[in-house]
Amino acid sequence: MNITLQNIGRRFNREWIFRGVDYTFENAGKYAVLGSNGSGKSTLLQVLNGSLGPSEGIIKYFDGGKEIEAGAIFNSLSLAAPYLEVIEDFSLNEMIDFHFKFKPFKAGMDNNAVADLLNLEGSRNKLIKYFSSGMKQRLKLALAFCADTPILMLDEPTSNLDTQGIDWYLNLIEKFSDGRLTIVCSNQEHEYSFCNKRLSVADYKPRPVGA
Repeated sequence: MNITLQNIGRRFNREWIFRGVDYTFENAGKYAVLGSNGSGKSTLLQVLNGSLGPSEGIIKYFDGGKEIEAGAIFNSLSLAAPYLEVIEDFSLNEMIDFHFKFKPFKAGMDNNAVADLLNLEGSRNKLIKYFSSGMKQRLKLALAFCADTPILMLDEPTSNLDTQGIDWYLNLIEKFSDGRLTIVCSNQEHEYSFCNKRLSVADYKPRPVGA
């Protein structure tokens, strides 16, 4: 799966967040989208995954030589992000079952395997609203990693994770990111150290008038 950006820009009101992005995310590549807090990393990721439209430019998705409509790209991607909500009135079992009605499991995974991966065998009927922020983040990551999609998008993936949780995340990267176009938005090197391609949002900031 490839994502091609042609002169992409996004603005809110009259302020351009980024502009003039010409870039191709290639099949099975590992990409880091870098920038300080508030720089527009998450906005760019939302443009990439189709939840925000660009203010200018063209974004195209290709599976092999076949172009995929932007409105259908959600079928091909998995996302974990701090602003992505889980359904708090679901139990862990119900949340896993619900998620995988829309995305297929990766080979060898099922409801039990996802719960085992989370080390929450004893909490499968516990409501998610009683989970800690760290466990909610682990759940978001597990759902994204264990879905069989060609694109994996991660925004600040170790938010709310302790040192043990960071090691757990890095283990998921090793096990579940091979062969997938993986895009990580981050300003913390441990989150994207495995990425061999980097895109800095600062490179696409419009210059002030007169600069």
